[in-house]
Amino acid sequence: MSKKGIGIILVVIVISIIGGSSYWLYKNKKMTPNKPEEVIQKDSITQNVEMKMVLSLEDKITENSSWCGTFNLIWNDLKNDIAKQDIVLKPQLDMVKNLNKGTFNTSYLSEDSYYKIYGMPSLALKEEIEKAIQEKFKETSDILNDFNWENHTSKAYFLYAMLKKQFEFPKVFTELEEGEFGTTKQVKYFGIDKDTEDEVRRQVEVLYYNSSSDFAIQLYTKQNDEVIIARGREEETFGEAYQNIEKKAEEYEGNRNFEKTDYLKIPNIKFNLKEEIQELKNQYFELASGEIYQIEQALQTIQFELDKKGGKIKSEAGMMMDKAMIMQPEEPREFLVDDTFMMFLKEENKELPYFATQISDIKTVQNNSFYD
Repeated sequence: MSKKGIGIILVVIVISIIGGSSYWLYKNKKMTPNKPEEVIQKDSITQNVEMKMVLSLEDKITENSSWCGTFNLIWNDLKNDIAKQDIVLKPQLDMVKNLNKGTFNTSYLSEDSYYKIYGMPSLALKEEIEKAIQEKFKETSDILNDFNWENHTSKAYFLYAMLKKQFEFPKVFTELEEGEFGTTKQVKYFGIDKDTEDEVRRQVEVLYYNSSSDFAIQLYTKQNDEVIIARGREEETFGEAYQNIEKKAEEYEGNRNFEKTDYLKIPNIKFNLKEEIQELKNQYFELASGEIYQIEQALQTIQFELDKKGGKIKSEAGMMMDKAMIMQPEEPREFLVDDTFMMFLKEENKELPYFATQISDIKTVQNNSFYD
């Protein structure tokens, strides 16, 4: 794969969204008449569609899933700099096990594309973050006002990261006729048709092509970010999907050029996600020093756009935590006498019971009462 590893891993956002898109020979495709009840907003294929946000490349994905590395950046700081060991919850969560792996880190990003910091929560820290992201990205935060910045101990921490990338295609793709996406009508598309100039075709590389529903392509940008779009993926995680795309691309011996007879159709994409990570809220964990901390709140956002000219992504992650004022509560236990059980009766200070019973069929012992 050419230019491998140069840009941000946009594949993890694009794979799931494009998963149902159409890619076929233009002159053989006939559009189905529109049905008003199936029309969606024309500037986006993801408006009003529920999408799940995953926190790592190893988390299992659903049909509509997105990941961005910002939460990984603050988790790495939590694990490596603050806790100085893996974060362990009781009970442990799969998402935490995956975050502890540290698969994604700052080595996969250029320094001009992210900002991160951690420190004792205060209004001064909040103002420092706001000033920094304004100076670096000309951006304001969508999450800082959601956190409580007061009434913390001197042992508290706030961790924050923002990622921002914007890219342009060398040449603008062709705006195509509106079409279908699955069963949805009137979806806006861009791509390449028989009238598209050759310079546009040269900014597309075929990574592999097995059929119209099993392929991967790569779109090059002015900024050297690589946009990878794939269909036919059935893996459970973005990490596995990306590895298999690379493997199939390396093994592909077919034509990698986008020829005059080839047709490309990509839907415009625009979505804005904001999610509080409920699984982490109020969870306790231990530092290497033995101190017990509690995660008070964790948030992440992902904003993404893609059209014929290029795309942009902005993502934030923040987490507030403080030293626990009380001992970590024990894991809740349930004592349920709702299946086969034994019972013993004995007098105090006697070694043996004077009565024992085992009950498996509750119907046989609930017919009558001594006291009826």
